[in-house]
Amino acid sequence: MTSLPPLAPRTAGPMAHRPSVPAPSFRSLMAHFPAGVAVVTAMAADGRPRGMTCTALSSVSDRPPTLLVCIQQSSRTLAAIDESSTFAVNLLHRHARCTAERFASDRPDRFDQVPWEYRAPSHGGPHLLGDAHTVADCRVTGMVTVADHTVVFAEVFSVTERTDDPTPLLYALRDYWSLDEGGSGAPAGSAIRQTRRTD
Repeated sequence: MTSLPPLAPRTAGPMAHRPSVPAPSFRSLMAHFPAGVAVVTAMAADGRPRGMTCTALSSVSDRPPTLLVCIQQSSRTLAAIDESSTFAVNLLHRHARCTAERFASDRPDRFDQVPWEYRAPSHGGPHLLGDAHTVADCRVTGMVTVADHTVVFAEVFSVTERTDDPTPLLYALRDYWSLDEGGSGAPAGSAIRQTRRTD
């Protein structure tokens, strides 16, 4: 694993010193950009599973197959990833809103409420058996600090399809959505409300 230096601000050019937009405006911008919902999981050095809901996930390259996830620096899941240098990306299906909200909260019993398995060394982190339509197992290749988050780059070494229904759970407009058979969106129902995504 390679720890990359923090990004240095660019000071050249006519826009270099223009103020950034306010944080609420930026959050509103990103709320209008739909994203798939995943739970990133890892095993801590003490053997405890860690996990958090994540929409800040992106492909980087397919040669080698590389993705990135952005995680708040205070996250215990990030600490576990740093310790183990591996993690799993559980892509949630459309019926997994409750699990998305559970792992977005600060509930300490989140892994007690869902079926999961971890088989080292073939798994990068715990697999959520009933909630993920696909799981990517990853090994960390680099980390870079950006503001109060860490961008984790990782190579995918295994992909497991866990269900015959790959319809993804989505997040947009500060709510969870799923796609119906015609491709249009509909809210994904749940009684649990989202709180935060920092673990």
